[in-house]
Amino acid sequence: MLLTEYRPQPKLVTKTTITTRPRFPVIDTHNHLGGGFGGGWHRRPVAELLEALDAAGVLCYMDLDGSWSEDILQGWLDKFKAAVPDRFYFFGGVNWDVWPEQGNRFGESAAGRLRAQVAWGAQGLKIWKVFGPRGRDQRGHLVAVNDSRLVPLWETAAELNIPVLIHVADPAAFFDPLDPGNERRGEFQVHREWHFPSPPFPAFLTIIEQFAHLVQRHPQTKFIGAHVGGYAENLGWIGQLLDNCPNFYVDISARTCELRRQPYTARRFCLDYADRILFGADTGPELDTYRLYYRFLESDDEYFNYSPGEIPSQGRWHIYGLFLPRLCTFLIQGPRCLLDHLWN
Repeated sequence: MLLTEYRPQPKLVTKTTITTRPRFPVIDTHNHLGGGFGGGWHRRPVAELLEALDAAGVLCYMDLDGSWSEDILQGWLDKFKAAVPDRFYFFGGVNWDVWPEQGNRFGESAAGRLRAQVAWGAQGLKIWKVFGPRGRDQRGHLVAVNDSRLVPLWETAAELNIPVLIHVADPAAFFDPLDPGNERRGEFQVHREWHFPSPPFPAFLTIIEQFAHLVQRHPQTKFIGAHVGGYAENLGWIGQLLDNCPNFYVDISARTCELRRQPYTARRFCLDYADRILFGADTGPELDTYRLYYRFLESDDEYFNYSPGEIPSQGRWHIYGLFLPRLCTFLIQGPRCLLDHLWN
């Protein structure tokens, strides 16, 4: 029998909490509307999207497709932001492909482009994970996450008072050899392009330590570390960076499979840093996925599948609810004051 055919059915008798609505209205700080993970909502009616968000109890939705194109970004702002200003936030982005032609002027150019995006209506900057594993300069050299040539970009974000949601690394196992010990090996059967072995890619710890230095070097810039800061497997490391850097926040998007298999550590982490942890789904406005997040945060359910499909999507394990108290859930699910804090 192939591993792909193996579907063990747990015999544990445990309770199931049906969570159809969040305990508090949700501000989703990490999601998409475009193709891929977003589901192509930019081609569908705004009313249909609002209906989906209402059903899920989502009060505000932040799109992180991070477009640097005036046509695309302005088109989405005109369609969604103009229709319901208080419910949608759109982030701009950086075109890393033009670094070779711009050379050492790239940082200043990206900063100027960010000013233009904010003038169009963007309310944040999204840094995609090409930055870290793949981004190269005019000499073909890999660009370090804390490269000093990018200082103008981070300083401009601080000057404009907008948050930088930054994704620099994937799960740690994505950088390990593809051997029998890699816990994500099954996932690579579907997405081989997600494997970043070192070499030729930089080591995971190299990327994540450069990221920590970047956050520490720019205390006036508000950084949101996507996917629990890129290191959900080591909450002690992330907690130390949160302690050292008041300008640092994290979102929980696409990392509940990591958080929920360490329920005691993750619960303490959420209690200690509730006002620095942001809710995010990263799967488009999918009702079933949202409900799994709510069950994870609010219930004390044990050993359940963390994804809607029959086989867990990111690793063959099950997870546990965190059973967070009301105040902690309130802070993570995202009160309106969170928006004021990030943009003031």
